[in-house]
Amino acid sequence: MPEAPKNTLKPSDYNLAEKNKESLQFIEDVTSNADEVQKKVLEEILSRNAHVEYLQRHGLNGQTNRETFKKVMPVINYEDIQPDINRIASGDASPILCSKPISEFLTSSGTSGGERKLMPTIVEELGRRSLLYSLLMPVMNQFVPGLEKGKGMYFLFIKSEAKTPSGLVARPVLTSYYKSTHFKDRPYDPYTNYTSPNETILCPDSYQSMYSQMLCGLCQHQEVLRVGAVFASGFIRAIRFLEKYWKFLANDIRTGIIDPQITDPSIREAVMKILKPDAKLADFIEAECSKESWQGIITRLWPNTKYVDVIVTGTMSQYIPTLDYYSNGLPLVCTMYASSECYFGVNLNPICKPSEVSYTLIPTMAYFEFLPVNRNNGVINSVSRPKSLKEKEQQELVDLVDVKLDHEYELVVTTYAGLYRYRVGDVLRVVGFKNKAPQFSFICRKNVVLSIDSDKTDEVELQSAVKKAVNHLIPFDATLAEYTSYADTTTIPGHYVLFWELSLNGSTPIPPSVFEDCCLTIEESLNSVYRQGRVSDKSIGPLEIKIVEPGTFDKLMDYAISLGASINQYKTPRCVKFAPIVELLNSRAVSCYFSPKCPKWVPGHKQWNKN
Repeated sequence: MPEAPKNTLKPSDYNLAEKNKESLQFIEDVTSNADEVQKKVLEEILSRNAHVEYLQRHGLNGQTNRETFKKVMPVINYEDIQPDINRIASGDASPILCSKPISEFLTSSGTSGGERKLMPTIVEELGRRSLLYSLLMPVMNQFVPGLEKGKGMYFLFIKSEAKTPSGLVARPVLTSYYKSTHFKDRPYDPYTNYTSPNETILCPDSYQSMYSQMLCGLCQHQEVLRVGAVFASGFIRAIRFLEKYWKFLANDIRTGIIDPQITDPSIREAVMKILKPDAKLADFIEAECSKESWQGIITRLWPNTKYVDVIVTGTMSQYIPTLDYYSNGLPLVCTMYASSECYFGVNLNPICKPSEVSYTLIPTMAYFEFLPVNRNNGVINSVSRPKSLKEKEQQELVDLVDVKLDHEYELVVTTYAGLYRYRVGDVLRVVGFKNKAPQFSFICRKNVVLSIDSDKTDEVELQSAVKKAVNHLIPFDATLAEYTSYADTTTIPGHYVLFWELSLNGSTPIPPSVFEDCCLTIEESLNSVYRQGRVSDKSIGPLEIKIVEPGTFDKLMDYAISLGASINQYKTPRCVKFAPIVELLNSRAVSCYFSPKCPKWVPGHKQWNKN
């Protein structure tokens, strides 16, 4: 297989141009020989794990060829291997899933699939993650040269970890990476020169971590060439933190002494190496932050910033207008595609529009297969498939190089760490090719967001409907800050409830009729199965919008973090089911509005009723 680029340890040995060239050549090689690389990856995974219990249980008998693998091994969900995971978590050290020892479990984000799953991993996977990270900046350098001359201001966080009964650590993938020597003791690389000292990132107290990272970013504001976080929502949370605490931060810079509320000794020591009394900078921060408008605050405080590095695909796309407002329209860059199960690929055209983001899967990361997905009326059919696929459906899976342009697929992976033909749950669309490797846009999670009866509403459809509805708020200078939904089955019939938190910039009150129009617009935008349930079957009640107090969704995040969610991986759930969360949202509702009438619906498909 093509050899991965290597890092050097000493700055004096570091040849940036040569390193970039190596990385780009690696991408060229693995994408040009994608099928050969994939074949070797599968052979390597199966040969080293030939004697593990899971493969023997299914009768693979040491075979390493693709044909036998596809014929013998089932396509699985988490529930299929949960008993094996539980055995490992309970202390069974025999080679159940992987010949190499499971080093820890990586927990899913908790808001993507509704439950926290434990993904097995092995030590060498850290090397694969580091490899993918090492490809990002050589790619970016082609579009934005000179980034090695400054720093990145990234808001990165860890969460406290749990231990399984066996003593294995269970934590989010980013926490695992940041706590590893791959990150903490990373070799010299001008592209991993961040404003935040490791100590500020590795502090488990999210307030102290955020405060100290923001303080260091402000102190080095002239050196910052790029800013970011993992998700768009996390970066906006950092800006809102600045809105709340800028006076304290400016005072620290004026006096050269960090606020006494920051008590972590390692943070204080690390920050004091950066923090020096600077009255001029403090005056500048106070002048900018005290202005009425915060439009362009990123480019005002960090004037050399070239782009914002955050995930804005999927449901994160709703934050694009807010990011544009704060950044004065800087490019929004999505660099990579990864999950707890596996790191997948990179964006080879990172300065594209958010709507055009695509990821090239790197064939050395894992063995990839793709389950075809069909969409009718905007609803993904695969969500109605049983969790266990029939033999015919198992045969539908195609290899990386055999996917077709403009077709949609559910991603299935076989990893070095013990997942075999595992359904990740992401739906991807093929939008192009890099040599022989396909490029995918992320469509959504396959999981249904809302369902009352036979209706199935996915998050893409819900996001699109909400986007149309909020246009009714424009004349009142109001925007939707955040939202989630809930299938309320306590009423008969059940109905969809949307919790909306608004940003009110205008002084004119919004009449109830406008919110009722929002309800109806959402219903008109949903699929025909939903509208039939409202109009003909009477199986679904009128959609309801509840307006909640400002700050409600911050409370929701705080609550999720208190239950163990990762601040890095946290995404506002587009649907909530957990009773205490629903109670929290309901307790902060200040008004509610219902759809005033049924949406339009006629029998048959939309295209049959054009005349």
